[in-house]
Amino acid sequence: MESLSHTSLFSWLINEDTARYQFHSQTLTQTLSRHVECQAPQGGARLRLIYVTRDVEAEIARAISQSDLSLSLALIDRNSGLYCIELCSDEPFSLTHLQLFSSLDKVEAFSMAAEPPMLNSPGLLVMDMDSTAIEIECIDELAAMAGVGEAVAEVTERAMQGELDFEESLRGRVSQLTGADESIIQTLCDKLPLMPGLTEMVDELQSHDWRVVVASGGFTPFVGHLKQLLNLDAAYANKLDIEEGKLVGTVSGQVVDAQFKADTVQRCAQLWGIPQGQRLAIGDGANDIPMIEAADYGIAYHAKPKLKQSADVSISQLDLRVLPYLLLLGSISS
Repeated sequence: MESLSHTSLFSWLINEDTARYQFHSQTLTQTLSRHVECQAPQGGARLRLIYVTRDVEAEIARAISQSDLSLSLALIDRNSGLYCIELCSDEPFSLTHLQLFSSLDKVEAFSMAAEPPMLNSPGLLVMDMDSTAIEIECIDELAAMAGVGEAVAEVTERAMQGELDFEESLRGRVSQLTGADESIIQTLCDKLPLMPGLTEMVDELQSHDWRVVVASGGFTPFVGHLKQLLNLDAAYANKLDIEEGKLVGTVSGQVVDAQFKADTVQRCAQLWGIPQGQRLAIGDGANDIPMIEAADYGIAYHAKPKLKQSADVSISQLDLRVLPYLLLLGSISS
């Protein structure tokens, strides 16, 4: 059993194989143990700390020593480019402990579900597009290009906050585009800004045979672009009506509203035989709440307050690369 300083804790985890370690202070000795991800201690609580650069590890180690908890630790490895350490405790983490770890700079803390979805079992992720899979709201960008940006952006924000009926607000905003040249659609497609971490997240999920779908209250050219770019399994959005090279200010066909998004989770799960517990959804606005609630595990991403209240977990600081770290990589036989 070794005595660890703040700087040597991660060296032990990474480079050593001894089972137990100790922090010594003037008042107490804290014992730590280690586990591998698929063999975490049963019946307790799991907390994952996710971060971008290793220069925060000394602060993480200091917080662990200040917690006065007997913890089992594991490094969680993914291919999506972040770092993660898992803390397991026999008892639930208190609010004080959660605040201790959540207050760490450049670190995001997540309490793991009792039975988290399995990364290495077939699963489904249904994503919102605007402000989730991409950095913009497409309707706002189209409106700006058409010269009506300010009026449309205000309505978009109110709709995302859940203050307006989605379909009514959609049709009202699209009507503002009447007469705009259809070339603005391709112009926007050519410079569509992907959300940071999107590609890495999708690649990681697809490498484990997950199905990934976009269900968007936006428009078909943009979800089609994402579908082709990322090799997505399906993409749903609203159809903008165009005549003689001009937008006519209407959408046609089935409106992709909040209920359609929720139905997409169930419909795709049935289509591909995705079992319960493996159906995820991620979004940012109030229009995503039914979709989040329809999923087994709903994720809020830099989200509006109403959605955060409905989600199982909220990513508030880091990017989409976090998502694979919220899933459990089990043993091959599990």
